[in-house]
Amino acid sequence: MKTLSEPTDRALPAGSPGEVFRAFLKLGLTSFGGPIAHLGYFRDELVVRRKWIDEAGYADLVALCQFLPGPASSQVGFALGLLRGGALGALAAWTAFTLPSAIALVLFALGATAFEGPLGAGLLHGLKIVAVAVVAQAVWGMARNLCPDRPRAAIALLAVLIVVLVAGSIGQVAAIVVGGLAGLCLCRGTAAAVDGHLTFPVSRRAGAVLLALFFVLLLLLPAVRSLFPDQGLAIFDSFYRAGALVFGGGHVVLPLLEAEVVQPGWVGRDTFLAGYGAAQAVPGPLFTFAAYLGTVMGPEPNGILGAAICLVAVFLPGLLLVVGALPFWDAFRTRPAAQAAMRGANAAVVGILGAALYHPVWTSAILAPPDFALALVGFVLLTVWSAPPWVVVMLLAAGGTGLALL
Repeated sequence: MKTLSEPTDRALPAGSPGEVFRAFLKLGLTSFGGPIAHLGYFRDELVVRRKWIDEAGYADLVALCQFLPGPASSQVGFALGLLRGGALGALAAWTAFTLPSAIALVLFALGATAFEGPLGAGLLHGLKIVAVAVVAQAVWGMARNLCPDRPRAAIALLAVLIVVLVAGSIGQVAAIVVGGLAGLCLCRGTAAAVDGHLTFPVSRRAGAVLLALFFVLLLLLPAVRSLFPDQGLAIFDSFYRAGALVFGGGHVVLPLLEAEVVQPGWVGRDTFLAGYGAAQAVPGPLFTFAAYLGTVMGPEPNGILGAAICLVAVFLPGLLLVVGALPFWDAFRTRPAAQAAMRGANAAVVGILGAALYHPVWTSAILAPPDFALALVGFVLLTVWSAPPWVVVMLLAAGGTGLALL
């Protein structure tokens, strides 16, 4: 079997960055429904129709990106752009898939000041109720998939206790670390079957450099921030750290970003949750919520510059990881210890998101029985009726406006 850095006889002819950009711009404008749905859109467009990669290679790439922290669908897209168009193709794929939703959320943020009076207050409150329904659905689905047995359920509960007792990002990092260590002890069941192999032409040296850069930024940015108290550097550090610790899906970025921007007072809690609700109505990756936050932040840099800083910082760690891990993935994923640690870390993530569902999401949005009823409607529409998230956003935003006018 060929290694990742060797050429492959089945390699497809290279495409141009322009071709990659056009393909992913279409996906960025039409891919509603969250990361799992995005992966389905990618398969239909790039595996079945364009044949950029075969089914086995695509499945293996998806497995890698779901194993790593970061935005899985964006990582898959970045890697497919790399495969098709080289480094410029990877950049084109990320830009085209990310910009549509980022621009929409920046425009929403710039217009948020126009939402005044009972009508505007009701609309924003409806968006906060959307966040309750969406996060509840995420906790429900992730708990079923990532905590199916007693050991992992116990790890999730332990994570809840840690983040409740130790506030802020320190508690969340501690919960993930403890979850991974607990997984090594409690989740060493039968190792998952491993099939296929990746064929991306990334050398081990290049992969090692990118992985080292990921960790250097993660560890040194806080120290540099403390030595040079610049607000732009502080924002980059906070969003980079949040992007580096997102295991288990894009919704997990909610508690991480809340700890980084709401608790220091950069963004108000109501503004934060309203933007998170609005992010459910746009296509593309949920991580573009960072562009909204960069726009509405109180301290400068904010506006367009703040959005750009936050967007790059939150995506960068996941992109460094996926390319850096490509040369080592085949060997690493077969190790039972690695699989066990990830089971524990993923279970801890369920606990972190479950704690965030109560505070700040529930406590900020559910203020009266009608709010609870509206959130329950949204939850049932998402989980039972499988309604598209953007439809639920529209209905609950309208419902919040109606409650405000009554």
